[in-house]
Amino acid sequence: MSLSVKHLLGIKELQTQDIEQIFQTADNFKQVLQRQIKKVPALRDTTVVNLFFENSTRTRISFELAEKRLSADTVNFSASGSSVSKGETLIDTVNNILAMKVDMIVMRHSASGAPWFLAQHVDASIINAGDGTNEHPTQALLDAYSIREKLGDLKGKRVTIIGDIMHSRVALSNIFCLNKLGAEVTVSGPPTLIPKYIQDLGVKVEYDVKKALQNCDVANVLRIQLERQHKPLFSTLREYSLYYGINKDMLDSLQKEILIMHPGPINRGVELNSDVADSANSIILDQVENGVAIRMAVIYLLSGKTALGE
Repeated sequence: MSLSVKHLLGIKELQTQDIEQIFQTADNFKQVLQRQIKKVPALRDTTVVNLFFENSTRTRISFELAEKRLSADTVNFSASGSSVSKGETLIDTVNNILAMKVDMIVMRHSASGAPWFLAQHVDASIINAGDGTNEHPTQALLDAYSIREKLGDLKGKRVTIIGDIMHSRVALSNIFCLNKLGAEVTVSGPPTLIPKYIQDLGVKVEYDVKKALQNCDVANVLRIQLERQHKPLFSTLREYSLYYGINKDMLDSLQKEILIMHPGPINRGVELNSDVADSANSIILDQVENGVAIRMAVIYLLSGKTALGE
């Protein structure tokens, strides 16, 4: 069992059958995660480095847990306090790590394209854990997997992505992934946060959030990424919440049930109220759980191993 690619750099490079194979493998690993002993020896001779040049909590922990569940040896590298802060280049840093006989690198970087650059210079498999405003492939895979788990086949399902589309690598990877699986994708949010080119990616644009919710089966709500905004793109967070935030009254007015998703961390009271984030409509915690199984599947398939182990 293997993928058609050596690296997971982005959803754009994956074939539909790759995504389906990741989902099928994740199904097996979800069963493992329900057992009393939540571990398989599949990668006990494999060393994985988590190379994070950007702050992360959820993604890094999810990858680390996935690696440990596969019995891989893991090394966590943080740019802060390392030789990177002393001026060492990315290639020098990685080559020094590879000299320690590392098999796989999970990389998060603030620069778009950094994993592609790295893949051209090293032999180890690279998994993109988020690069700038470009892609976050494992998040898109776990999002699509979570929808599939609740609604079945994604073909024809209507998914609306709401919020800061312009600065979100999650949005771009989700669009690529959902399109490949046959879903109908709409984006919604303030005009200043929706790129002009977005319709070229085969999605619809709806600036009225209520209309967008009325016409979807799933709403994937994104965080406002103030740290990536170099100029004001809306008046205040209060104004954003008033016009684009989702609350229980808004959901009740739809007279239909939709799934609510969020990649985290949630700005409660901004893009989502607590009565929505914690409601029966929310599958946010399912996303977190599925993230470990999806990342186990990706790491395992890229490793080229031939047996899942017991």
